Amino acid sequence: MADFSKLTYYAPQSPTEAPKQIETDLCIYGATPAGIAAAVQASRMGLRSLIAEFGTHLGGMTASGLGRTDAGSKEAIGGISREFYRTLGKHYGSEEPDGAAWAFEPHIAEAIFHEWLERAQTPVYYNQHLDSVDMKNGKIIRMRMENGNTFAASIFIDATYEGDLLARAGVSYHVGREANVVYKETLNGIHFGHPKHNFYAWIDPYRIEGKPDSGLLKGISDEAPGFQGQGDRSVQAYNFRICLTNVPDNRIAFPEPPNYNPDRFKLLSRYIRAGVWDAMQLNKIMPRGKSDLNNRGAISTDHIGANYNWPEGSYAAREAIFQDHVNYNLGMLYFLANDESLPAKVRADARQWGLPADEFVETGGWPHQLYIREGRRMISDVVMTEHHCRKYAVTQDSVGLATYTMDSHNCRRIVLDGRCINEGNVEISPTGPYPISYRAIVPKGEECTNLIVPVCLSSSHIAYGSIRMEPVFMILGQSAATAAALAMEAGCAVQEIDYFKLRERLELDGQVLHA
Repeated sequence: MADFSKLTYYAPQSPTEAPKQIETDLCIYGATPAGIAAAVQASRMGLRSLIAEFGTHLGGMTASGLGRTDAGSKEAIGGISREFYRTLGKHYGSEEPDGAAWAFEPHIAEAIFHEWLERAQTPVYYNQHLDSVDMKNGKIIRMRMENGNTFAASIFIDATYEGDLLARAGVSYHVGREANVVYKETLNGIHFGHPKHNFYAWIDPYRIEGKPDSGLLKGISDEAPGFQGQGDRSVQAYNFRICLTNVPDNRIAFPEPPNYNPDRFKLLSRYIRAGVWDAMQLNKIMPRGKSDLNNRGAISTDHIGANYNWPEGSYAAREAIFQDHVNYNLGMLYFLANDESLPAKVRADARQWGLPADEFVETGGWPHQLYIREGRRMISDVVMTEHHCRKYAVTQDSVGLATYTMDSHNCRRIVLDGRCINEGNVEISPTGPYPISYRAIVPKGEECTNLIVPVCLSSSHIAYGSIRMEPVFMILGQSAATAAALAMEAGCAVQEIDYFKLRERLELDGQVLHA
């Protein structure tokens, strides 16, 4: 049985009696794969570094259920990122030509990250909740935490999924979807017409079918549809990438979550009764009888519309959103496996699966990291856009390649002409691997001169959908630490390093910079 008391995003902290005051060369906020790759590279370049991590685990989504890597073109993945997948391959005895493995168990990924940081002699400070940032002459001097700890450094890396450090440093950013007109794109903003992950049957959205005055079912918004390409503040849906197993000896039946309410799944029930049963079909197989459950179809694990306040929300607000996503995702699985209003086949299909007893042991098999597909996005001198994805614009200061589909999960579930529809899904392939600009991972020089941002980089919503893959975050984390080392060596701002020296070192270290 899951111990839900331990399944939290945030618990408030009071200042300790003896707070730590720590100084280092490079301070990395966030133990995501980007932060870990940055720490490993910093060690290799002779820097003292540390990681301050908000939560209690290493590895972000890579170690929290995203075990079937969304990689795009694997040939574009080099450096430390490639090392990670080769290390997994060695563990599993991969038969791929270069020995890499792209499907793996969460606890194996986390173990590798621990081993790497121990070898790099990089200390990790957990439960570090950023409170404020001290700035002087356009530079971050130190980060201050809720518990009173301070971390001072020459250069900082924001490796969080939300961009919390960049925001507190006063760096420009955007949340939500830009209108197409902002960057002259075609796939940004409100987007209708993509058939995938939408309703394949006409579903009445009202509590009493055919009666609009009865109100809408849970999970449906009454906002106006808007028009194609219009900007808004909505954020593509979050979920948990849930590690499941169908091995009986390792399988925990889906437990009933706290505050379970089957009424919130009436729309899903109505959809199943209409003849569509696909909510658990995107169930990618991983080693040892496990799988990586992701969103599939119109109503699945994506909790559409419930995350808009996450990127800029207080930690307490995020905790409420986190618990709501736990309740929704686990509640959906419990509902599918147990609710007698559903067809017997649906319940039987769902009961084939359960939570793995040997993963996320503290929380009964439930992952600890919510999938923050998109938080803040920095606005810098170069903004990666659809033009870069399509190679209409090509940057000359590459620090890594992206290759994945221009991908946005649905952002809204609304009513249109009396039926329920999802809006915002986009899945359009770029024209092959394309370079990411160094200027997209550093702020504008007038805003901050000693911060590098490999995760919440400068990008439009639709381009970020292509860049936001864990292997790419590792690539950019390595490049960020390399740039930091060069800036410290030259005694200059991160915006002023010699790109040709950066490129030379990145290529020496196995980064793939050009297709």
